Amino acid sequence: MLTTLMDGLLCCLTGKSANVVVPIETSEPADGYEFVEVKPGRVLRVRHIIPEREVVDEPRGPGGSVHCKRKITVYRNGQLLIENLGDAVRQELLHAQNGETERNCTVEVELADPPSNPTPTPDSKVDKTGSVVGTGGAATSPAPTLGSAPDPTQQPQKRRRKPKRTVVIDSERKITSCKGTHADVALFFVHGVGGSLDIWGSQLDFFSRLGYEVIAPDLAGHGASSAPQIAAAYTFYALAEDMRAIFKRYARKRNILIGHSYGVSFCTFLAHEYPDQVHKVVMINGGGPTALEPSLCSIFNLPTCVLHCLSPCLAWSFLKAGFARQGAKEKQLLKDNNAFNVSSFVLRAMMSGQYWPEGDEVYHAEITVPILLVHGMYDKFVPVEEDQRMAEILLLAFLKIINEGSHMVMMECPESVNTLLHEFFLWEPDSPPKSKPRPEIAAKRPETAKIPTASNGGATPESKAKTK
Repeated sequence: MLTTLMDGLLCCLTGKSANVVVPIETSEPADGYEFVEVKPGRVLRVRHIIPEREVVDEPRGPGGSVHCKRKITVYRNGQLLIENLGDAVRQELLHAQNGETERNCTVEVELADPPSNPTPTPDSKVDKTGSVVGTGGAATSPAPTLGSAPDPTQQPQKRRRKPKRTVVIDSERKITSCKGTHADVALFFVHGVGGSLDIWGSQLDFFSRLGYEVIAPDLAGHGASSAPQIAAAYTFYALAEDMRAIFKRYARKRNILIGHSYGVSFCTFLAHEYPDQVHKVVMINGGGPTALEPSLCSIFNLPTCVLHCLSPCLAWSFLKAGFARQGAKEKQLLKDNNAFNVSSFVLRAMMSGQYWPEGDEVYHAEITVPILLVHGMYDKFVPVEEDQRMAEILLLAFLKIINEGSHMVMMECPESVNTLLHEFFLWEPDSPPKSKPRPEIAAKRPETAKIPTASNGGATPESKAKTK
């Protein structure tokens, strides 16, 4: 503690961070670790494992085609109207309780920070988020003034709202099972603030043993990546461009992105930018579909030297909020996996650089990639309501809650997380049943002709996540 105070005092006097992170020499250079220069002087450590696969000519399953058609309307009062117009699989796993898919469904939600929230009236309804919207999507007329006689024959006049923005998505996606024996599949793991690629240790070992090619980078200033001493190096846009460079370098034909916390935003960015290359996405405790904006009243706005003095308290707070239990095992996990081990300067710059106004509800609603949402029940950083809101906004999303986990659920419950992820990788939509021939046509066919039956594409009830 005394050393921390002395380093903080030195930081205040010199104006330099006392714990600058620089690339370290890995003790296992042959174990899949690489250093990639994404920009001149900007080097990221990447763990890239290409397992030795046996050359097997295994035919890929037919998969299932998903017709993604939806209309997104943004009104000037902040209301967002989502209409699923096609027969896209808003799967029975997600919302339908009776095993039927939801067709042509409409979701009405409020954008973040709406300008006003009207008072409920008999002619209004409350949407899924608790916000009040008018029936039929129209505003109700004002009530009669005091002293005026009500006219029972007069119907309340409604005016048509003018949309601020309208987005129409109409695409056809083919979703197939991704096995470890498929050479065209790659898994990308992206950590969040304060983490490193080491927090994915259990997942990297598990999936590489199954034959998957895995890629996990250290964000700038984290782990063994270089740490520029300029705040602009840690904005969302700078880090997103780093992830773009890593993705373009290692991408295969079918890529699966797995993000945790802040890393979910970069996976969302890549899925939106490269919809044809991103096959599936996993979001672990990523939060709601709201635009990123740094908080003005945050402890991370304090000077770097003060944050350095408070680093023991911050580490204890992270342990308490990030894990369901705070024992010796969890402390050892943080130490072994190099979690929350970044300089005060990097931590402050990362938190203040989380500005991404484009990543709002509309941005997320435009994504047509299948997404698995994993949430730890005891997460104190991300409420479960935010992931539930994310499931409502996304076109094809499955929400799974792990009761024993918290924010660092992939470290607390690695077996449960690995099983969920693997089942999602193997999942593919049910193939639509082929229509039976009409009687008059069937009579003309030979008796030996057989009507093909619908296949389930390898999906089993156990392999599908259910909404809690």
